[in-house]
Amino acid sequence: MKQQENISYAPQESVLASNKVIRNTYMLLSMTLLFSAAMAGISMTLNWPHPGMIITLVGYFGLLFLTSKFSNSGLGLLFVFMLTGFMGITLGPIINSYVNAFSNGTELVMMALAGTGTIFIGLSAYALTSKKDFSFMGGFLMVGILVGFLAGIGAAVFEIAALSLAVSAMFILLMSGLILYQTSELIHGGETNYIMATVTLYVSIYNLFLSLLHLLGFLSGDD
Repeated sequence: MKQQENISYAPQESVLASNKVIRNTYMLLSMTLLFSAAMAGISMTLNWPHPGMIITLVGYFGLLFLTSKFSNSGLGLLFVFMLTGFMGITLGPIINSYVNAFSNGTELVMMALAGTGTIFIGLSAYALTSKKDFSFMGGFLMVGILVGFLAGIGAAVFEIAALSLAVSAMFILLMSGLILYQTSELIHGGETNYIMATVTLYVSIYNLFLSLLHLLGFLSGDD
């Protein structure tokens, strides 16, 4: 009887642990998004220039490494805010460029923001309610993101507009898949560190917004 009770309690404890990680993840994600938006707003108001691709990549991967290294300690929280704050700073000049370059620039930014929110909430709700296991997507997403990342660098270096648009469309699909995958990992216990889960979801939202903004800017035909 005692052994049967232990077996019955195990799944319940696992569910409670997963719910705690999910709750902590979305709480931290909300705070980092607000902080990132505030830093983007400051960057826009002060009209800071974009730091450039090299500084952005070094800053991103450097802070990502530190966040991952200290993800099981209090320092992880510090570095995740530094990472998302830094990405917010890089986002400000990009938004300013769209606002200044397009007659409907503000509308494009709001449309991209609304689209990002709709996609994230919709996919997260679907994964949470359906409880489907999307772990099979892990390998595909890893390869796809690597290919897209390298293609994006190539498009920026050689200024290939068509490739840049293709990368943006590709990243919309990849980031949507990554949201499903990460949410599924939280539900099924594949991800137990809420700091790293927050980083993954934040990066998905960040890239999704930029990709939508790029495509909307192209479709507006007012550059």
